[in-house]
Formats: sequence, structure tokens, C-alpha cells
Amino acid sequence: MTDSSPRSVTVLGSTGSVGRSTLALLAAAAPGVFRVEALVAGKDVKTLAAQAKAHRARLAVVADDSAYGALKEALAGSGIEVAAGADAVIAAAARPADWTMAAIVGAVGLQSTLAALGRGGTLALANKESLVCAGEIVLNAAKASGATLLPVDSEHNAIFQALDARDPSVIEKIILTASGGPFREWTQAQMALATPEQAVRHPIWSMGAKISVDSATMFNKGLELIEAARLFPIRPDQIEILVHPQSAVHGLVQYADGSLLAQLGTPDMRTPIASCLAWPRRMSVGVARLDLAKLGRLDFEAPDLDRFPALRLAREALDAEGGAPCVLNAANEIAVELFLSRNLGFLDIAAVVEEALAALGNQPVSDLASILALDLAARQAASRIAAHRAAA
Repeated sequence: MTDSSPRSVTVLGSTGSVGRSTLALLAAAAPGVFRVEALVAGKDVKTLAAQAKAHRARLAVVADDSAYGALKEALAGSGIEVAAGADAVIAAAARPADWTMAAIVGAVGLQSTLAALGRGGTLALANKESLVCAGEIVLNAAKASGATLLPVDSEHNAIFQALDARDPSVIEKIILTASGGPFREWTQAQMALATPEQAVRHPIWSMGAKISVDSATMFNKGLELIEAARLFPIRPDQIEILVHPQSAVHGLVQYADGSLLAQLGTPDMRTPIASCLAWPRRMSVGVARLDLAKLGRLDFEAPDLDRFPALRLAREALDAEGGAPCVLNAANEIAVELFLSRNLGFLDIAAVVEEALAALGNQPVSDLASILALDLAARQAASRIAAHRAAA
């Protein structure tokens, strides 16, 4: 990369796994290639302050209002601007920057994603929930400002690299791969007794607790199914999911002439992040190279929809359209929180989501206000359903 002036970068969700990987790439780049505009975190003041100092950020923002004093003290004398609260997060996202990483986990990242898209530039989207809950609004915001939207999830980034979108008629299908998570070979009886510690112990990827649980239930792949339908010029029935435990093949595109193009690589998020960071070029990244001879084999299997109903629920929500995907995501976030706090069983996560979808139906959503209202209603419904199941 040889731009004459540094590219300004904002990282929303800098203390999470994707945010940390992004900053590691910035640190490894040649001096003068990138400049950090703003770093945003939820409540981890210690890590945020250290990141802001190390990368000489112009602004550091913590979403937790009560952490403002601690952040201000930690950055005293550094010359780094400090802010806190939900409004400050949105304002940070709206600040001028050439490239923004949207890596805040959950629907809470929607408004900052929209703020970043509203000012144009390039947005690397790791916050899949934004597209799941408000796909049309997000895509329209990008179109209106002329922003470039790049997918960070390893599967969608793989499809992005392999897909020739100039003529969608020649695309037969895309295939998203799933590792299967830690419970791929567990029975339902075993999963019923699964603990949070077991669920977050992913066999391949190193991720945060919420995403790790989503991988274990396969809700993560369900959300990615919906995201793919928003991102790529295909119908929902052209999206297939295959379980691939080695996590070497991240995505495939099948064309009308029988060609099947795949993107492969080691399971390291720095690769798809670097793809977005350098796009439309490529940059050198010090990740381990995939050794196919050492790997020896690539296995694929169809997902078991009986043991992992999340995939069925996600496809039903996608087919229903309207507000169903928003309900699916919100109810899942609540159920995962309750599971991680040991107030809900592992198998109850999908059951709570299914009951919430049935209770709220497919309500129409037309704007951000209606989406936020439905998101809140779904969270309240999921909490009531979970409480009822716990008391039964």
C-alpha cells in the first residue's frame, strides 16, 4: 500500500476479538500508512486506554457512562479526547474517517453502523446483526452516501472474494461453511447438560463468549445466512450451509458452468480483516499459511437441523421477512445472556427464540424507530418466556 497520506481509521468495538485483530494489523503496517481517528469500547477502560495510547488515537470513547471518569483519568495528559455514553459512540462513528471497522457485537451496534455509513468512506462490517435486523436500511444508507460496504465475517469475506457479481444470472448458489462448534458430535441429551464453559470452548476459532455460544447453537450460522441474503445478489434458496470441521474452506460459489470457486485459509480473522483493510489491493499479513499436505483432508457434511434447530429458525425468519429476523436476533441475544449467567439451559436458547417468533409474529418494520421498538419488544418477550421456562 503506497498512499501518499495516512488512511484514517476508526474502530468500533476495539477491545473485542475483531477489534484487537484490527489494531494488530495497524501496528504491523509500515509507519505512516494508517492513522487512528477513534477507538470505541463498551466498558473495558483499561484496555481501551492502553490501545488509545499505543495507537495515538485522537478520540477514545467508552459506551458505559459510568466509566467516563476512569477513562479520563487513565488518559490524563495524553492529549487524547475522551467521551462516554451511547450518544458519544454514535458521534465517534460519524467523525470523518477513511475506513471504519464496525465490530460492536449485537444489535446495539446498529446505530453506530448507520452513523458511519452516513458519512461515506469504507465500512468493514463485522456487526452482522445490523444487516440481520435492518438490512434494507443499512444498504440504503450505504447507497445514499456512496459508502463502500465490505464484509468481515470470514465466510462472507470468502464469498466476496470468490463472487463475480457482474452477472448474477450465472451464480447457481453460494455455500457458507460452519465448523459445527464444540457440540458437533454431541447428542441432544448431552447438550441439555452443556455448561457455559463448554459452549465457549470453540475447537478452532478464538472468539468472544457470545459469538462462541452462537457457534455452539449454530445461531451464528443462521445469522450469517440472513446476512448473506442481504449482501449478495442471490435468492435465499441459493444459499447453502455445510459443516466443515477443519475450517479451512470459508466459502464457495458455484457457477452455471459447473465451476466451484472456494476461498481457503487458516482460521485467523486477521486474513479477512486485512482483505477489507487493503481493498481493492492486498497487504502482507503474518498469519500461518495453510498447509494442505499437513492438513491432509477436507470433510463436509450437511447440518443436523434436529439437533441444531437454529438454522431452521433463521431460514424461516428470512423467508418471512418483515421484522422476523429482528425478533430472532433480539431473542437470541437475551437467551444467550441468560445461558451464560446460568439462568437458562443450552437447549432452551433455541426454544426461547422459537417461542418469541411465534408470540410476536412477522410484524412489518419500515424505519429505524420501528426496528428499535420491535427489538425491545422481542427482548422483553424472550425474558418473559425464559422466566416461565425456568419456573416450570
